[in-house]
Amino acid sequence: MSRFFWVRHGPTHARAMVGWTNLPADLSDTAQLARLSAHLPSDALVISSDLIRAHDTATAIQGTRVRLPDDPNLREIHFGAWEMVDFNTVSEPDRLRAFWDTPGDLAAPDGESWNGASARVTTAVARLRAGHPGRDIIAVAHMGAILTQVQTALDISAYQAFAQRIDNLSVTELRHDGARWHAARINYLP
Repeated sequence: MSRFFWVRHGPTHARAMVGWTNLPADLSDTAQLARLSAHLPSDALVISSDLIRAHDTATAIQGTRVRLPDDPNLREIHFGAWEMVDFNTVSEPDRLRAFWDTPGDLAAPDGESWNGASARVTTAVARLRAGHPGRDIIAVAHMGAILTQVQTALDISAYQAFAQRIDNLSVTELRHDGARWHAARINYLP
């Protein structure tokens, strides 16, 4: 059995679509970080996206756990021209609405589709499972990356996956039984 403990990075406080923009996380709530670290398996491997908000969150909860190199394939969806744009000021509101309402192959201008992000993250997860069979892995990543894996574990549509809540510094535990993924816990806040 493989267990992935997906942790969403600390908050950025941005009021815009933040995908590949490298904003830092607010990690000032040290008590919450300590509770989070204590909740996670002490012998798990730790990996994160290479974006600073995920990297620094992983460092804050790592403790004595072994750290794997950051993986850019665990990044958030790339919002392209919509990066750091407020939802209400996007120049193509119909396209943006379709992006969220019918996630799939539609991408932001110069950005990435849901299906593209899902394939990228799923490939990274398969590589991690193959490289570390049976190990618990703490993956510090982003809401979109986590939701791609929730979609697989729950066997739901991308639209239904978007309806799931993934709070900052929450844990989503997914288990692979050798044949398929199962969701043990989604959006748990220790």
